[in-house]
Order: sequence, then C-alpha cells, then structure tokens
Amino acid sequence: MKKKSIDVCFSPALFHLYDASESIVVVIDVLRATSSICIAFEHGVRSIVPVSKVEESSAYRAKGYLVGAERKGEMVEGFDLGNSPFSYMDPKVKDRDIALTTTNGTQAIAIARNAFQIAIGSFLNQDALCNWLKQQNRNVILLCSGWKNSFNFEDTLFAGAVVHKLLDSFELTDHRDSALAAMQLYHLAKDDLYGFLEQSSHRKRLEKLQIEDDIVFCLTPNQTDCIPVMVGDAIYNLNVLQSM
Repeated sequence: MKKKSIDVCFSPALFHLYDASESIVVVIDVLRATSSICIAFEHGVRSIVPVSKVEESSAYRAKGYLVGAERKGEMVEGFDLGNSPFSYMDPKVKDRDIALTTTNGTQAIAIARNAFQIAIGSFLNQDALCNWLKQQNRNVILLCSGWKNSFNFEDTLFAGAVVHKLLDSFELTDHRDSALAAMQLYHLAKDDLYGFLEQSSHRKRLEKLQIEDDIVFCLTPNQTDCIPVMVGDAIYNLNVLQSM
C-alpha cells in the first residue's frame, strides 16, 4: 500500500505550489500564535475565530466574543488578549469564544482555507498532533507561517520535528528537499532549541519586547494534548468535538 506523503512549505508565499485539496494542512506559528491557540484550548476556550484584520476581530466584541489582536509582537491597544500563551491561561477565557488576528499565524490559516482540513501545530502539542496525524488517511502539508511571508527558523524547526516523528509512516514527495532540510535543522537544534535560535530574527524581535519567558515556553514540547482543528470559520478542540 502506498504511504501517505508529508511536505513542508517554508512560507505562505509558497503555498500555491502545493495541492492541499486532499491534505491536512498543519499551520505552524511557534512564536506565538499557534502556541497560544493550543494553550487557549488547554485552558477551556470554546472556539477561536481567526481573522485577518484588526477591525474584523474588534467587530466580534458586539457578539459577546473576547477579542484578541497582535501586531509586530505586541497586543493592540483596546483588545482583551494579545499573542502571549500566558494570557490564555487566565480563567476568564474558559468557555468563551475568541476572535483573534495576528501578524503571521492567522494570515497563514486564511491562505490554507481550501485544504481538506486545517490543524494547528506547535511544540506544545507536538506528540498529540503527530499521533493523530499517523491515524489519519491523509497526506500532510506542514505550513510554516514565517514572518511576513519570509522564512523563519522556529516554524521550520517544528516542521522538522514532525517530519522526524512521522517519516516511518509517510513518504516524501517531489518537494522533498524542504522536508529534509527542516528535519536536518531540527536534528542540529533539538538538544537546545532556545540556544539554536539565539541569532534568529523573531527571538531578537521578541527579546526587545522583554518577553523571553514566552519564547522559552513556546519551545517546550508537550504541554497539552489538545489538537485544534478548523470547522467552518472557527477553530475547536478536536478532543472536545470527539467527546460530544
């Protein structure tokens, strides 16, 4: 039997090169959108609606949503939440619906809308996500959100970790070089992800905002078994959906 395939797309700007119509696309924004989404569901959020613009997120307040917005690493003034995973550990998020826009992560989700299914990946749900992907009879595309359509290290490292864990159950395609490169980078970095990223652009960017704790936390594997997935226009915790 032919194995399922796994691919890595380094940037949303390259996503048009991939056929996602029959694939699960895992959107990755390690620092910090997809990490925050995973932690939000770990702390009881009911749903998250990803939107592209700040104004779109703000409009959901009238519908009873908590609203979140981040630009250039900082929470937009006047919003309930930003893009730090720690802000989603607040008891106020439990059983609430959230509308969220971020610089990179929610934009990547929008680009992947024509996929067979969208899942959310981060180091925080690494093993749960990989175990679930192994059980699905679908090809997988790992979509790195990057930074404003450019390559970044941290998303690629997580993609490499997933390729490493799934390679015995999946095969590489004609785009194989990106998956191999991501996996090789992960092997170089896996013993000290934080140190490996010392000179990376986004670690430097977030350090200037004095939020190193966010970086360390987002690089710590397996803090949750939540698997966020898109259903319609919103993201839900697959574990909750399956228990209903």
